[in-house]
Amino acid sequence: MLCCRIVLAIPTHGHGAEFDRCHMYDVNFTEALQNGIREADPSWRVVPCRSGWEYNMTEIPYSSISTEQNWVCEHAALPSMAQSIFFCGAILGGLVFGWIADRFGRIPALVGTNVVGFIGGIATTFCTSFWAFCVTRFLVGMAFDNCFTMMYILVLEYVGPKWRTFVANMSIAIFFTFAASVLPWIAYYVADWKILCYVTSVPLALSIFTPWLVPESARWLVSQGKVDKAIGILRKFEKINKTHVSEDVYKQFRGSCLKVQKEEELDKNYTVLDLFRTPRLRKITLVLITLWMAISLVFDGHVRNVETLGLDVFLTFTIASATEFPADTFLTLVLDVWGRRWLAAGSMIVSGIFSLLATMVPLGVPSASLAIMGRFAINISYNIGLQYAAELLPTVVRAQGVALIHIMGYVSSIVAPFVVYLANVSISLPLFILGILGILGGILALFLPETLDQELPQTLQDGENFGLGQGMWDFPCVK
Repeated sequence: MLCCRIVLAIPTHGHGAEFDRCHMYDVNFTEALQNGIREADPSWRVVPCRSGWEYNMTEIPYSSISTEQNWVCEHAALPSMAQSIFFCGAILGGLVFGWIADRFGRIPALVGTNVVGFIGGIATTFCTSFWAFCVTRFLVGMAFDNCFTMMYILVLEYVGPKWRTFVANMSIAIFFTFAASVLPWIAYYVADWKILCYVTSVPLALSIFTPWLVPESARWLVSQGKVDKAIGILRKFEKINKTHVSEDVYKQFRGSCLKVQKEEELDKNYTVLDLFRTPRLRKITLVLITLWMAISLVFDGHVRNVETLGLDVFLTFTIASATEFPADTFLTLVLDVWGRRWLAAGSMIVSGIFSLLATMVPLGVPSASLAIMGRFAINISYNIGLQYAAELLPTVVRAQGVALIHIMGYVSSIVAPFVVYLANVSISLPLFILGILGILGGILALFLPETLDQELPQTLQDGENFGLGQGMWDFPCVK
């Protein structure tokens, strides 16, 4: 009897294989059954569901704000709209915190972005309307990525060329991979989206202790003319490391810094626009932006396309995150031997080739295996891109420049869901597009200068002169 009522009450899609989730027949099916009607008449009037919805909790065994607010059917676009507003927050956050980092220091920007993320995350749990949710996600978006990149820049500015690759990649390999792999199982265990917001937001509040635990970037202090403060921090490191630095070294350092200050322009209020004022630095910046947009789109596209593996969402997320560890470990071993430029180009081209091959084999294990190899290769490109931009841009505008590059990455990431959606047109179309973008991005990377064993550019003039004398086909392994 229940089966008959469902058949009479709910229209079907296509050839009748699946029931409509958003509409029902405007008919008294109890009366229809009493009259002996056992099949629906397609000519019956169809209306939106009147009695709410029941949700399948098999794959994700807890509700979300989308299910609680019934953002389905005619409201199904609301979650995607909220995600777009989230990335708008990321764009504004990149501009604001990038400017703060270069104007007032790395530490104020680091604390600020984490505090904004904490406030937005906690406030999300109190949302009872769509627009309130959008406001809180906009705030979280402002902190998204910026809370990571500010610390990333700070660390890189303290590390010399010898250990730069190790610190930049193994920190991600260990901490990011572990946290990202554990996160879905924390979500599964707490089984409550509001509690999950607390779990992921409260740790951000610990950033308020950063000024007492983490020193300001000495490179940034020097770039702002605060040489004595920079030397004071270096003296603290001298004590912590139980070593001794000659006073002559500090005198030479102070003299060198003062010389650079005199050579620099009188106006110290640098902006990201300074990256576009000279021809060589402008070319480097534009190539970095375009390359990062390609990397971000291919990376995010592969993350979303992993769902075609047919695994549950928790396991899929873990597999996607776990590929970071071997990629970063591999980078740590070879990046200071093969260099950034050729490895970035090679990994992107390899990712593109594997993605294209995945479109030429049967669906299932063969296609999924090749797609995973493509994801592994783009992981390598992604982490090189993080380090590459920070190494190529001069200290005086590094934070703003990196923020601009990441902002353009957010823009391309917004496109990624639509690329993956093209699977509805052709199942192989998303991987085909990701493959072409990977190969083109790899070729583009060859137009950047190599940064292996080079000191980070300090001034705008350093950035303009960086890489002069390098050839297109220079390779660090071949002298």
